[in-house]
Amino acid sequence: MLTTLRRFARRTLPLPRPRRTELVSQVCTLAQLTSPAFVQWLGEMKEPHLLHRKLWEWGYIAQALHERDMLRPGRRGLGFAVGDEPLASLFAARGCEVLATDLDPGVADPLAARWRDTGQHMAGYELLNRRGICTPEQMSRVGMRYVDMTAIPPDLTGFDFVWSSCSMEHLGTLERGMQFAENAVRCLNPGGVAVHTTEYNVSSNRRTIEAGPDVLYRRRDIEELTRRLERLGCDVAERDYFAGDTPADDRVDRPPYSLPHLKLAYGEFAITSFGFIVTRKAQSR
Repeated sequence: MLTTLRRFARRTLPLPRPRRTELVSQVCTLAQLTSPAFVQWLGEMKEPHLLHRKLWEWGYIAQALHERDMLRPGRRGLGFAVGDEPLASLFAARGCEVLATDLDPGVADPLAARWRDTGQHMAGYELLNRRGICTPEQMSRVGMRYVDMTAIPPDLTGFDFVWSSCSMEHLGTLERGMQFAENAVRCLNPGGVAVHTTEYNVSSNRRTIEAGPDVLYRRRDIEELTRRLERLGCDVAERDYFAGDTPADDRVDRPPYSLPHLKLAYGEFAITSFGFIVTRKAQSR
């Protein structure tokens, strides 16, 4: 069953048309997912080119880092809550040294149990490279470590880039996700780049889910997080809330899900993915 975004909510936010081609902080759209750059990344990740927002998230993170000269030999990257995603092996194949982290599946935590029971938890090098992106020699550039995103160890510093794909919304509250984004900046070298994607409430800037296993960030929350990161001395790429203008962008999917799957119904809300890009300046605190 599906509906459309315009029918889903009586009032939606004004959505300006995009004015650029390079990535900024922005909403998942069909135009990006079908762009040559994203198609190339999906090929490198050995993923089928399906019209799915999760694939957009992976392509967005890879392209944002590539545009900022982060995906080359000598760069060090840190991934949070990597699960079985292809990014750690993709970046290692590009010559980067990568530390892939995830929540310890042995801790008494409902979230750890949730990922473990659904097969989405980082369970070894074989899972990280299950698509065969890396040779064994290239995979030697990847390290693994259990890390709680709400308590990042102080020794995780000196990275050129960090990333997370749709994980900060699973930390219990909107506030905890924002604190994670702030703390992750401290893992970066001056000039380093953080790229995160998260669940985005595209149907309301007023009401949302603020606490629970899945929270939904609104435009107002993204703007508040931007102000907080700027107070730390960071640059946050311009925000563009344009949500697409094709039938696929307007479609709001419902169970049983099918393709295209760029927006979906979550309770009373229509949600999609939002990505934001943060650069740590030399004087950042």
